[in-house]
Amino acid sequence: MSGSPPPTGGFVRRVGLFQATAINMSQMCGIGPFVTIPLMVAAFGGPQAVIGFVAGAILSLCDGLVWAELGAAMPGSGGSYVYLRQAFQYRTGRLMPFLFVWTAMLFIPLTMSTGVVGFVQYLGYLAPGLGQHTGDLIGLGVIALVVVLLWRGIEHIARITAVMWCVMIAAVVLVIAAAATDFSAHLAFTYPAGAFDLTGERFWLGFAAGLTIGVYDYLGYSTTAYMGAEIKDPGRTLPRSVLFSILGIMGIYLLLQIGTLGVVDWHRMTDPHDIASTSVAAVVLEDTWGKGAADVVTVLILITAFASVFAGLLGGSRVPYDAARDRVFFRPYGKLHPEHRFPVLGLATMGVITAVGFLIGRHTDLATLIQLLTTVMVIVQALAQIIALSVLRRRQPALPRPYRMWLYPVPSVVAFTGWCVIYGYADKNSPGRHPIEWSLAWLALGGVAFLVWARLEQVWPFGSKETGEEHQALELT
Repeated sequence: MSGSPPPTGGFVRRVGLFQATAINMSQMCGIGPFVTIPLMVAAFGGPQAVIGFVAGAILSLCDGLVWAELGAAMPGSGGSYVYLRQAFQYRTGRLMPFLFVWTAMLFIPLTMSTGVVGFVQYLGYLAPGLGQHTGDLIGLGVIALVVVLLWRGIEHIARITAVMWCVMIAAVVLVIAAAATDFSAHLAFTYPAGAFDLTGERFWLGFAAGLTIGVYDYLGYSTTAYMGAEIKDPGRTLPRSVLFSILGIMGIYLLLQIGTLGVVDWHRMTDPHDIASTSVAAVVLEDTWGKGAADVVTVLILITAFASVFAGLLGGSRVPYDAARDRVFFRPYGKLHPEHRFPVLGLATMGVITAVGFLIGRHTDLATLIQLLTTVMVIVQALAQIIALSVLRRRQPALPRPYRMWLYPVPSVVAFTGWCVIYGYADKNSPGRHPIEWSLAWLALGGVAFLVWARLEQVWPFGSKETGEEHQALELT
């Protein structure tokens, strides 16, 4: 059951509710809102961009309820891998959990790479002469430092994350407080003509783009689900950490977005030559409390960005471990460090992909990177996991569920619809980049990798000899 001791030589349950919520919130907040407020304004074409954050919050909350039920029922290392393995074993055997791990090995590091891109953007406020090449080297150095810090035991990491969470809260509170001291309702609530024209395509294109950006800003509420094997009393802690982090960040984002729009003219945020388009929080502090205060808060934002990358790679590196241990992914990913008990190859691989994603974001744009990572994760994680919840309720009604989704199935339907909107509008919101085609190509490559893996393991790939009850027993031991 959820409180059972871990297997000998495996993970250790040392992360409590406060640390779990801090890990989620550090990953959720991070650099996201500090770099995406201008992107959201550009997508909507005005201060009505607040709609994007609200829509993203609703989708995240509904999707978070899916994570909460599944995470409480099956608190294993790997998150979605565990849930998809349980739900889809009856039809496709190992295919769906393998494809999830395959896509997660891409979209999790891409998410972390956006944090590093944002880190370098805000560093440019402190060092205006920072060149492209120098910025690239600094970003790669940040990624290397994160990997080095994660190369240790979970009890040390939990303490580090709690400290970083406090810094993140301080940075956000200071920006909100500064905005409140010089807030202009005229700037925040004066909308351009046609801002709410629901009959025009422009609004819905902006809404889809804003929903994508909004969801990106909330991504991270599931980080502790990937660490289920390291969470104390996961049946209670996991759902609470998911819900507390979403609700907390929801309030923070709305105050931050509205406060920023009440200080900085939204037209400045859409001008690529204006510092407000890349470091809007620093501009808020400079316009209200002066350059010195802006420099101090920018340093805190840099620490916050670092914390988000740290928390994301912490949880993400655990994803392939359980799959490899259960012979549903390449075996080398199932090995833990002999002393510190963390997945060595998973951490190293995601560190490398984060570095590649960072360079892509630096040499294209941040919006493209966000569109790509959200598109990649939709089919095999977001949509498949919502279906998995219903499949498991029907196939395994006796599965212990310490938490059950409120108002089921309404949140599942809302979340499913929202993810479909994000995917369906992806190419239109990223013209010339073809994120849908890239996501399908990555899935096709994953299918090839799956057949290669099956050949190496000498197993029939599309069937599973274990019954649902035996899979459940494996997970709960």
